[in-house]
Amino acid sequence: MNAQIKRQVSQVLCAALVMTLAACASSQKAPATADVAVSKNAVDNAVSAGAADLAPEEINAARAKMMRANEALAAKDYKLARELATQAQADAKLAQSKANSTKATSAANALQDDLRVLREEVDRANKPQQ
Repeated sequence: MNAQIKRQVSQVLCAALVMTLAACASSQKAPATADVAVSKNAVDNAVSAGAADLAPEEINAARAKMMRANEALAAKDYKLARELATQAQADAKLAQSKANSTKATSAANALQDDLRVLREEVDRANKPQQ
């Protein structure tokens, strides 16, 4: 009877191990798919911010990594898909930040020019007329 209990316990442990491995294998797909989706959203946001014109190198790198992440996902290489998606997201965020920075700098420069013109007009108006 002792041998029978040991055999049953080992069968239960083997079944639990198989179920655990199956769960781990299937659970990697969902995070990889989610990471790719989040990264695609980051790329779309960067493009909307003007990154295609203002940070073309960074957005092109993000797009290339997204394409490779999708290919890895299709090939069921979930680890590579997650890594590439994370890199694509970082590149997209950098592109978006550069685009936003460029736009902010342009707006600040335009404001400085407007202030300069205003000061010149105030100075001209305050000069004593001869």
